[in-house]
Amino acid sequence: MTIRTPRSPAHRGERPRERSRHDEETAGPPHGDTNGLGARAARGAAVTLGAQGGKVLVQVASVVVLARLLSPHDYGLIAMVVAIIGVGELFRDFGLSSASIQAATVTRGQRTNLFWVNAAIGAVLTAAVFSGAGLIALGFGQPDLVPIAHALAFTFLINGLGTQYRADLVRRMRFSAVAAADVVAPALALAVAIVTALLGWGYWALVAQQLTQAIALLIVLVVAAGWLPGLPRRDAPIGAFIAFGWNMLASQLVSYVSNNIDNVLVGVKFGAASLGVYSRAFQLLMTPLNQVRIPLTTVALPVFSRLQNEKERFGEWLCRGQLALGYTIVAGLALVAGASEPLTALLLGPQWHEAAPILRFFAIAGIFQILAFVGYWAYVSRGLTRALLHYSLVSAAIKILCIGVGSFWGVIGIALAYAVAPAISWPISLAWLAWKTEVPTARLYAGAGRVLACAAVAAAAAWGACTTAAALGSVAQVAAAVVALALVYGAAVLLIPAIRRDLAGVLAAARLVRSR
Repeated sequence: MTIRTPRSPAHRGERPRERSRHDEETAGPPHGDTNGLGARAARGAAVTLGAQGGKVLVQVASVVVLARLLSPHDYGLIAMVVAIIGVGELFRDFGLSSASIQAATVTRGQRTNLFWVNAAIGAVLTAAVFSGAGLIALGFGQPDLVPIAHALAFTFLINGLGTQYRADLVRRMRFSAVAAADVVAPALALAVAIVTALLGWGYWALVAQQLTQAIALLIVLVVAAGWLPGLPRRDAPIGAFIAFGWNMLASQLVSYVSNNIDNVLVGVKFGAASLGVYSRAFQLLMTPLNQVRIPLTTVALPVFSRLQNEKERFGEWLCRGQLALGYTIVAGLALVAGASEPLTALLLGPQWHEAAPILRFFAIAGIFQILAFVGYWAYVSRGLTRALLHYSLVSAAIKILCIGVGSFWGVIGIALAYAVAPAISWPISLAWLAWKTEVPTARLYAGAGRVLACAAVAAAAAWGACTTAAALGSVAQVAAAVVALALVYGAAVLLIPAIRRDLAGVLAAARLVRSR
């Protein structure tokens, strides 16, 4: 369901009033205008993915450098607070950024009202977390969490101020500005973290990193958007946005709780040091993976929203999106799964060797999460947030059950459960989506099957190559794994016609990107 703005007075039989500049639409082309959409999407994807390459490098550098300057205990303390504060971040957004992007039209008055709603929510959450810092510390049994929570509470207010600026830039398909913000802010934050860590600040270096990134991101977004909010307006209703956002928020809350129950359980049950190792493996893999998924969604949502009434084109783009992710990101995750030991030693150092098996299970989890991600695009772009909420409840129950059982086998058992849960949920996701709306389910299942088969064989080959080259050191092992993976995918392209067709579609999309 697309959010509809109120009908004009003429439609209600009233005399139309003069249109003010506050009533002007702030969006780009309306959903019905899909001329040149492929070109705009290609340009957006090229810019966004290019920038994300830089952002992922910053993220990996952050993990690699800071892991050598700070202890697992430092990371564990920050992870405890972030696991709790992340829930508040969902409330801070309230689904209104997605609502604004998905809506057919957004007037300036509505944009202003949405800005103040997000800002007010951010202020309330800042006050709530600041005053509740003692309870957070009590829950984890770590007194040091009180000042950390006090400092990080202000990220709610800062991010609340920036929510609608980012949504407005995405809505107008100004992906270059969004990409610049997503690279400049974490790069500056990393520089601050490194300097403060070298000065001996300990976990406060990580706090400084979080605050610096939030402030820098807000500044870049405001400058790029080029507008300032006015006073709230009574004649710019946002009820439809709130209704959309509420279902979106509920779904995100369920997903967040299920996605972070493992961190909370590790911290409470096994302590800060174990959580530090667990969170380092997560940061090394899942955070860069999210840095890729988030901008892809930034590009995909406005495109799919404009195609929601064109069933054939919508389905075709959905399948191509899945294959593009499957033969690129999933292939990379297969490499990590097969070469987790030398990658951990190379990137984190020998003192983090306990993170290697955890990293392998996260890579497997990431593969299934990527395959299910295109379904999320379909849910949101077609306004099916209530259906998404219902599926999220099922998915969350599966994950919580798996992690609860896995916890009996320690941190490794929890990591294994984290991988098993999306493997169970992914096929349910597509079936649930097909029940709610028309999508090419058979093609999506078949394409995913080919992606999974290639990834499984490639991961096994990478592991075998690492084992064979074990005496040569970590660098040689990783190099051997890359060669083995490339040989597997090369053989698949040569021997299997269906995979050649898949790759031809992906390469055609890549040529479109290069030509724009």
